[in-house]
This record gives sequence, C-alpha cells and structure tokens, in this order.
Amino acid sequence: MNGHVLRMSGVGVRRGDAELLHGIDWAVEEDDRWVVLGPNGAGKTTLLRVAATQLFPTEGAVEVLDERLGSGDVFELRPLIGFASAAVAGQVPDATRAVDLVISAAYGYLGTWGEEYGTPDHQRAGALLDQWGAAHLADREFGTLSEGERKRVQIARALMADPELLLLDEPAAGLDLGGREDLVRRLSALAGDIDAPALAVVTHHVEEIPPGFTHGLLLRAGRVVAAGPLESVMTPDTLSETFGLPLKVERDGDRWTARAV
Repeated sequence: MNGHVLRMSGVGVRRGDAELLHGIDWAVEEDDRWVVLGPNGAGKTTLLRVAATQLFPTEGAVEVLDERLGSGDVFELRPLIGFASAAVAGQVPDATRAVDLVISAAYGYLGTWGEEYGTPDHQRAGALLDQWGAAHLADREFGTLSEGERKRVQIARALMADPELLLLDEPAAGLDLGGREDLVRRLSALAGDIDAPALAVVTHHVEEIPPGFTHGLLLRAGRVVAAGPLESVMTPDTLSETFGLPLKVERDGDRWTARAV
C-alpha cells in the first residue's frame, strides 16, 4: 500500500434535500488512531459508513486499501474492514450465539446459518472475546445481552478477520461509568499494539478518547472543523466551534475533559 489505508477527497453525501457530508478531505495512515468527534447530526456515522464501503458518496473520491470506491468489488474489500455500529447490531438475529456472531465475520456472514466451524476459528473467537472482557458471553444469545455486552461482542467480531482498518461507531454509547472506563482502557491497549489495524472511533464525548490515540477529526453539520494530530485539534476554539457553545478544555495526563464556560 502507499501508506494510506483510507483517503477521502471532496466527499459529499446527499439524501434528497439533506446534505449529510460536504467537502470532506480525510486521510488515514497505517499506524493512525483517529477519534471522530462532533454533536448529534454532524455526519459522523455517515462518514464511517462511507469509510466502511457501506455507503457510496454522492460526490468526491474515496480510496480504501488502495481500491477506488465504485471501481471494484466492495464484497472483496469489506472483509478487510472491521466495522461495528448500532446498525450492524440491529441486523443480528436475537437467537445468534455471541461466539457464532464473532466467527461468522471471518466468512463474511452476519450470524450463523448452520455452518460447522473448526477449532482454529473457535480459538480465535474465544481469544478475541476474552480480550474485550466477553469470554463469559460466548454461548449467550445476542438478544439477551445488555448494551455494553453487545458492544464488546461487536468489537471482537470486527477484529475476527484480522482487518487492516477498524471502524467503531460510538462503542461507548449507553455504557455506565465503569463500562465506559473499562472500554477506554481496552481501546487504549489496542491503540498501543503495533500489530493493530488503523483505527477510527466515533464519539460525542472528549472524555471517551482513549490514551494512545494520535489524531482527531472534528465535524459539524457535515463539514470538517479541524483535522490533524490530537493536540492541535483539541483546543477550546475548535471544540467550541464544533459543539456550538463556549467550552473549556483540559488535559489530565492522557485524558481530556470539556465543559461549558
């Protein structure tokens, strides 16, 4: 590859009269760990769906893993992209066992259709569930899991095929304080793993930025407010513009906080 796992140039997405994204330029390199920040309706989920090849842009160009979106077979590309979102979770049949949901990602399926999986598949799925604190959920049906448990299983699934790009849409949404801090710790460990894929995580809250993340993309109303190394974009001016109110931004070690002035 040329070093860029993902490159967007002038990307826009329209749905009827609604402009969801406009003029997005974004480049993600192999060792980058990005956080995508913005208020509700900023276009964060739409951006991640485009990056995951789940949604084609109305205008502009997207290259994912050196493939131009729209010029090749996305079904060959998608196994190389780990993607976890509420939309994906909503498509999982309730009766699907957590371990089957994880394993099926290696074959491009969402859940099981009666296939028999081998020992190596079960071993890898078990190791990933353990890595995300969900080993005890392996035999549970997805429909019985809490929101936090579903998030952990989904991340394990997103990593099953050993992707080159990992995209997580609001992985901490709906978690209590303990669950959020545990997830932040595990994401931080992933960010520090030199063998981990390039990573982009969407969130509304600066408190959820894991230590070890390197870059930030700030969105408002479908447009980029700022993008670059985390220290350069996490300023009171840029965050205040992003969220539409005056904010005080503080850093304590490797963690960030923001509150209204």
